[in-house]
Amino acid sequence: MNAFVRYATLFVYKIVYNFRIEGKENLPEKEGVIIASNHRSYADPVLVTIPMKNHVTYMAKEELFKNKLFGAFIRFLGAFPVKRGAGDMKVIDDCVDILNSGRNVVIFPEGTRSKENKVGRGKTGVALIAAKSGADVLPMGIVFEGEKLHFRSKVTLRIGKIIKAEELDVGDGSPKELKNAKKRIMDAITELVEGEKTVEALPDEAE
Repeated sequence: MNAFVRYATLFVYKIVYNFRIEGKENLPEKEGVIIASNHRSYADPVLVTIPMKNHVTYMAKEELFKNKLFGAFIRFLGAFPVKRGAGDMKVIDDCVDILNSGRNVVIFPEGTRSKENKVGRGKTGVALIAAKSGADVLPMGIVFEGEKLHFRSKVTLRIGKIIKAEELDVGDGSPKELKNAKKRIMDAITELVEGEKTVEALPDEAE
């Protein structure tokens, strides 16, 4: 997301929501990282990209691109279409190619939106992508009360500490290793979302 769009989006989100960011000191300088977050609303892909200063891509279902104007807009924001029913390995390989090209990829490991501020168990796809790409993982947590966002809802985006690829210890990518790596990622997200004080509280940020 370029600087102008990022600032404009943050401005709009601060009007529509009571939006704050915590943990910006944890943002990595390098590119080609996996941004792994819990999934609460349709606004999540934009929420998690706002603090990122380098290129971010994320998956979006193919149907969202049928409207040419909206499709062009979300492509501009970094979305790429995923066809429902397509093989999982095709999506994983696409993500690996994007990461290897030096772009960041947003992944919501739960695979579906969760209710309230509880995090699901997640799927091992995020660990497999990390294993095949060798990318670091940046955990994020989206927190707001209730099941849906409303005007002036208090929304907090918490950015955790980077998880280095070697910390995931995926080895040969056996099912057990992938399961352990997935748990490491999901534990980090859960701590951000459900922990009493998971990152140092920061004042509302202007960017």
